[in-house]
Amino acid sequence: MTPDTVIKLAEQAIYMVILLSAPMLLIALAVGLLVSVFQAMTQIQEQTLAFVPKIIAVFVSLVVFGPWMLTMIVDYTRDLFQNLPHMIG
Repeated sequence: MTPDTVIKLAEQAIYMVILLSAPMLLIALAVGLLVSVFQAMTQIQEQTLAFVPKIIAVFVSLVVFGPWMLTMIVDYTRDLFQNLPHMIG
């Protein structure tokens, strides 16, 4: 296995992690922003108020995007295992 192959595999793995985590992170960001705007408008300064909506939003996004995420990770893993003999030898 050459160093270029290892770097390519690491690059693909990092890209997959970013791709799979992006929907949940973006939704959590949007909900956090909306809660912050709501807190600023109503002058409620409760620190824990932002956590519950974010947790619920991330859970809903996991339910919605879960099948897509599972398909992506299974395809990536299948391709990795199928190409492993070519990478080693």
